[in-house]
This record gives sequence, structure tokens and C-alpha cells, in this order.
Amino acid sequence: MKVAAIKAPGGLDKLVIEERAQPVAGPGELLVRVRASSLNFHDFAVVAGMLPTADGRIPMSDGAGEVVAVGEGVAGFAPGDKVLSTFFPNWETGGPMLERLIGVPGDHADGFASEFVAMPARAFTRMPSGWSFAEAATLPCAALTAWRALMVEARIKPGDVVLTQGTGGVSIFALQLAKAAGATVISTSSSDEKLERLKALGADHLINYRQTPEWGAAAAALTGGRGVDVVVEIGGAGTLAQSVTGTRIGGHVSLIGVLAGFAGEVPTALIMSKNVAVKGVTVGSRQEQEEMIRALEVSTIRPVIDSTFPLEGIAAAFAHQVSQKHFGKICLEF
Repeated sequence: MKVAAIKAPGGLDKLVIEERAQPVAGPGELLVRVRASSLNFHDFAVVAGMLPTADGRIPMSDGAGEVVAVGEGVAGFAPGDKVLSTFFPNWETGGPMLERLIGVPGDHADGFASEFVAMPARAFTRMPSGWSFAEAATLPCAALTAWRALMVEARIKPGDVVLTQGTGGVSIFALQLAKAAGATVISTSSSDEKLERLKALGADHLINYRQTPEWGAAAAALTGGRGVDVVVEIGGAGTLAQSVTGTRIGGHVSLIGVLAGFAGEVPTALIMSKNVAVKGVTVGSRQEQEEMIRALEVSTIRPVIDSTFPLEGIAAAFAHQVSQKHFGKICLEF
């Protein structure tokens, strides 16, 4: 079978296409013909060497495909089933615990840049009915992170005001999920063109954060000074202060990314005085993925896919991601 592998110490020029032996389904495992994957910042961190992994690691945490064979003792799956990976294959239900957060495909173990994979059945759920493999492959990391941030941790309800940052996969899914839940959405971006595309997806208010550096105060002003109920925070230290400024007293900040800095000043006095809850969110459990899929099937939400590349074009796909010219998800199809 054909795979993409990353050679130490990492870098897009260290991505190679190789032939490896096709695996077999052992006890408790599924053999899956992978049809699609999607790029996340986590995947880039792996291939760029920011997250060191074993030499020759097969990257990509997300995968969608068809069951080819079922190992001994597996129930609930059959050959021909369309399945979707889970980001944390050891996190089936409940809250996050260390033992549930290990084994991430494409990082701790080989991932989905491979024509075939053999993995435990618990590492998969069914795909949403009627979705393409590429559409489904956008869900395990980006969509589930947005789902847990809004529906599980912040528990949004109709009439809430949600602020999203940028036009990456998590942010666009957060916009779509928030609108489906009846929320008002304020979206930020540095590009007026991208803001117009967010408006077309349902964003109620738009802020260009380059033109409005104090966008937290601007967001609060859009709510009559009350502040937003929830911020989906992807920037981290570089944007947290503005997010807290824009949040209402007793509001919620779902911290799901550190794109603007791994460390920095935290507005502790403002967080305390406003009674703001800041909750770190790292994807979610298998049960939460199944719940999200059921919700998506009764909604009109469809992923926004910017572009697709073949497996052999994986380095070009990551280069496109680095350019930040994309809007939505970048996928691999093979």
C-alpha cells in the first residue's frame, strides 16, 4: 500500500511517499480502506517537527473510509461500513484523563496518510449518512472541538451571542453550529473578503481585527455593552485579553488554540472581576462524536472544503495551509 511518512527531524521537504505492507485486522480491530483525510494545525505541527515523533511516522489524525475486514471479537461493524476515525481512540466517554488522551493517530501512533489502516474498532464511529468521505474527514478534530466547546462545555442556547475568530476549520464549524443552535454570531478576521464569506455562512456581525485592534470592546458594544456569552478562542495568549474584554460577566471562553502564542500575559484581574470561565478544550470523546453526528444529520450543516489534494500532494496541501489563503478545510482524497 502507499503511505506518506515524515522523516526526522521534520519539515515539508521531509515528507516522502513510500510503499509498505498492507496491515491485517487483528482481534478487536478493523481493517479500513482510507478514502480521505483533512489537515489540522496539529498535523502541521507534527510534519513540521514542532511535535517530534518517531522517524517514519505516518501523519494525519483524521480519516474516513470503508471497512474491508473485521477482526475477531468485533461487534457493531461489518465489511462495507463507512467509518470515521476518532482523534482520541482511547477516550470513549466521560471527561478527559491522561490515559484517554494518548494514542493520537499521526502523532503518538501511525495515522491516516495511508491507503489502509488496522486499528481497534473503538477508534471509529460511523460516518454521517449521505456525506462524502472528504466531508466526513473534516469532523474528528475540527468539528468535534467546536461541538465540545459550544455544546458540551459552554452549553449554548438560542439567543446566546457567540464570538468566533478567523476562518479556520474550528472557527467555521463553530459559526455553523452556533447558528444552528439559534445563537447570534460575531465573527472576526483580518480579511474583508473572508468576512464577507463568513457573512454568507450566517455571521450576524463582522469585525476586521486589523482595522479594529480593540475588537473585544467592539464586540461588547455590539451587544449593547453587555458582552458576548461565549468566545471560541483560537489565538491563545495573543488574543485572550481581548476575548475576556468582550465577554459578559459570567461568560465563557473556550480556549481551543494557541495560534497567537503559547504563553503570555493573562488578564487575571479582569477574569476574576467578570467571573469569566476559561476552559481548555482538546477535541472530545467518542460518545461526543456520535452525538455530534446525530445532530449534524438532522441539520443542514455541511463542511466548508477549500481544496483537496491527492496523497502524493500532501506537502503541497500543507504549503497551502501555511499560506493562510484557504477558507475552511483542506482535504486529502485517495
